[in-house]
Amino acid sequence: MRNKKVLLIAQAALIAALYFVLTYFISAFGLASGAIQVRISEALTVLPVFTPAAIPGLFVGCLISNLVTGCMPLDVIFGSLATLLGALGTYALRRHRWLAPLPPIASNTIIVPFVLAYVYEAEGTIPFFMLTVGIGEVISCYVLGGILLQVLNRYRNVIFRQE
Repeated sequence: MRNKKVLLIAQAALIAALYFVLTYFISAFGLASGAIQVRISEALTVLPVFTPAAIPGLFVGCLISNLVTGCMPLDVIFGSLATLLGALGTYALRRHRWLAPLPPIASNTIIVPFVLAYVYEAEGTIPFFMLTVGIGEVISCYVLGGILLQVLNRYRNVIFRQE
């Protein structure tokens, strides 16, 4: 039992670190935040299909990423909560692989536009931000995440073994 807890903590830490590295990398190109964003690290939101450790890992990774990349405090909170909600939804839909990427798309498409409009006072309307953030999330979660889901599924018993 103890080894399982250690394994889950190690998996969560690794996922958090990977999320941070991917976000930090893509932020150099200006794609990690703003009205038009394709945060490739959001592809990792499919990982709760394989392990519940991905839920805290994604949340902590997003939280650290938002802190380090200079997001406003309310963005750190609500952006991280959007990722947490998406990860929880993905875990709930883990038996339906093609539906699993939908919760992070939905949570970010609904929450992030309000952050852009009210925290950053970005120029544009909430429906416009929903469109741009939603497109970025579809690219990150459904396209890239779907590819990741297929590749990792082949090696799930090796990478995500439970003991």
